This record gives sequence, structure tokens and C-alpha cells, in this order.
Amino acid sequence: MPLTMNRDVFITCAVTGSGGTQDRSPHVPRSPAQIAESAIAAAKAGAAVVHCHVRDPETGTPSRDLAYYREVTERIRAAETDVVLNLTAGMGGDIMFGPTERPMPPVEGTDMIGASERVQHIADCLPEICTLDCGTMNFAEADYVMTNTPGMLTAMGSMMTELGVKPEIEAFDTGHLWYAKQLVKDGVLEAPALVQLCMGVPWGAPDDLNTFMAMVNNVPDDWTFSAFALGRNQMAYVAAAVLAGGNVRVGLEDNLWLGKGQLAENWQLVERAGSIIENMGARIIGPAEVREKLGLTKRAPGA
Repeated sequence: MPLTMNRDVFITCAVTGSGGTQDRSPHVPRSPAQIAESAIAAAKAGAAVVHCHVRDPETGTPSRDLAYYREVTERIRAAETDVVLNLTAGMGGDIMFGPTERPMPPVEGTDMIGASERVQHIADCLPEICTLDCGTMNFAEADYVMTNTPGMLTAMGSMMTELGVKPEIEAFDTGHLWYAKQLVKDGVLEAPALVQLCMGVPWGAPDDLNTFMAMVNNVPDDWTFSAFALGRNQMAYVAAAVLAGGNVRVGLEDNLWLGKGQLAENWQLVERAGSIIENMGARIIGPAEVREKLGLTKRAPGA
């Protein structure tokens, strides 16, 4: 296979995520102000895109509160530092089943809402990009399923397209890419699409290189892709993604550590990724070039 290294790379910083990391590091931002501040610091360090969830400011637990999304959006847009805003639309598809002998009804932790409600904050905030998790999968815990049915994805994808927000397809396994291509074929999503290859997330695609290249080889040639891996392989995947022709994602959503015994901040992870990219002989591109590449329109504060 010929080497198809990407020479013009953009970095996405996944700022906080929705995992239970809030008590494992003091650097995981909780409040809208902290999330925006961390996102802006990441942009100053070289991130062209910031991917944001929101959390309850007091407990740090994941939230879908529209007011938090609005505050994060306005703070980032009002900053002097330019960056492309990417909001998650992955919340609201969680099923926690009961014990194996009595799985129904679902138990505490289930959060299942309709398509319109899952996209409401996207309609309110109109980010340039929002995520679309293109499949259902067992997700780490014994009885938790991340649920995204074909019907739900068709409805959500259609809403995103109508809003003029670019979906970032999150593919956790090869079948997710297969269905993403069907969504484009059906006219639900516009081509060329944007995709994030999510590696090493239990129990999706493992982060070995054979599986990664199987994912890469299933991305259409005219699509733009990024990739990441969880935990200790985050920086290795910076190099792997660039060598495979893609862009990179780092951040505290996926990895809390800069090195052994050293908890990271988002800007440090971005800075480390930037050093790897430049030492490979590639160029880091900024938000203006990303907008041109992906056909995005920058929105002003209050938009």
C-alpha cells in the first residue's frame, strides 16, 4: 500500500466529553466558563476545531442543558481566538438494561429522547459542526448500550443537513462507516462527508493498526477523516492518522495523561500533537483553512 501521508493537518481538541472522568483529574472542565476557557486555550495551542460536551457545573456529570450549551457557544464565539465549534449530538441515546435475568424495563441511567430533542441544542446554537454517532454498540459497561437506530440517524441527519450544520460522522466500527455511506447515498447527508474514526473504545473497533487501516480503507476517497485512540495510544494515533492521510484528535475526553504520573491539560495535549505533526514534516492548518476545506461558514457572537 503506498504511503498517503497528509501534509496539511488540522487538530481537533475533544475538550471534556461525557465519561466519568470529572473526579479523576482536576483539569477536566465542568462549568460552561471552564469548558470555553479550556477550548480557547486549546485553540491558542494549535487546535483548529474544538469538540464540546457540557457538564453539570456542581457535580461534573454529563448534561443536556440547553443553557449550558448556549453559554459555551457564546463564550467561544466572543473570544478573540478563532476556532471552529463542534458540538456533540451524541447525548440522549443511552439504555441501561436491568440484570441479565430481568433486563426490562431499563434502569437508572437510561436517557432516551426523540430525534428533535437530541438536536435541539444544535438548532439553538448552530455550531459549524456537530457529531452524529453512526451506529448502536455495547459501550464499556456490562449493561449499557449506546443506541442509534437507522431511523433515528436518518431523522437526526436530515435535521442537521436542513440546519446547515456539518455532521461529523463518528464511526466506532466498520459497520458504522457502511451505514454512513448509505446515509450519503440516500441524500440524508451531503457529500463529501466528514468522519471521525474512533479507535479503542470498548466494544467498538480495537486500536490495532490492521483494524485502523480497515477503517481507513472504507472511507471514500473524497471524504475528510480524522482519527483518535483512547488513553496511552492517543499520541501514537496522532502519527498513525497523519501517515494514513487523515487529521488528528486529542483532548481530555479521550485521555487524561501527558506522561506517566502527569495529568494533562487540553492545551498541553494539543501542543504535544502539534510537535509530532510538525516533526513528521506536515503543516498544521488553522480554522480559516478548515472552513474553506469543509465548506463551513463562520458564525458571529449572537448568531
